[in-house]
Amino acid sequence: MHPALWVSKTGLAAQDTQMQVISNNLANVNTVGFKQDRAVFEDLFYQMKKQPGSMADQQNEVPGGLQLGNGVRVVGTQKLMKTGAYQNTQEAMDLAIMGQGFFQVELPDGTTGYTRNGQFHRNSEGALVNAQGMPLIPGIEVPANAKTFTVGSDGMVTITTQGNTDPEEIGQITVVNFANPSGLEALGGNLFSETGSSGAAIEGVAGEDGIGAISQHTLEGSNVSVVEEMVNMITTQRAYEMNAKVVSSADQMLQFVSQSM
Repeated sequence: MHPALWVSKTGLAAQDTQMQVISNNLANVNTVGFKQDRAVFEDLFYQMKKQPGSMADQQNEVPGGLQLGNGVRVVGTQKLMKTGAYQNTQEAMDLAIMGQGFFQVELPDGTTGYTRNGQFHRNSEGALVNAQGMPLIPGIEVPANAKTFTVGSDGMVTITTQGNTDPEEIGQITVVNFANPSGLEALGGNLFSETGSSGAAIEGVAGEDGIGAISQHTLEGSNVSVVEEMVNMITTQRAYEMNAKVVSSADQMLQFVSQSM
């Protein structure tokens, strides 16, 4: 096989993966708490035809050598954990973390999931849950007779009830952080799980020790920039076209050689 065919094939495969990453970002441009993905590329091994610094003769060294690359591959994807745009809402149970950190929810298998999506609701038992019904950790139960529901910047939850205007504390929402948040495993459903790369969850009080404060009546939107993704999409499309052109050109070269012999 002509080497250029193989190299361009790796380029086509890499740009196809890049386009999938971009399309997923654009599909989630309105997903609350979504974090943008970025494909990470690296070049493949090189064929060393002539070692740099080898002797051209008894006195002179070859300055650059002859090294032929063999293409590219996608080595991984990276979650970009920059914060998205914050939007004010009228819902008392809409919460956002102003800075670093994640809310905790209990997954169906009993393990803990982590999310930036603060759209919480009250279930039939009064417990705060996410849209999939997974309870918030630590558990917060709001009585049926609660008149007001207030969450402080430190996560302290207070309510008032009918006939009693004095605030009553019913719990505190804690926030966790990770040494490497980009190393979390994306589970879908706006959820992440801990991995060896992310490090262990570090639980703390919101607004302290580098953890973001909690803002009530607020949601964090997706951090995807539509303009940036559109530019990336055009660049990827052009790169794909150029790699396809290499395939066509290499095929024409092989056709010329075969017909000339």
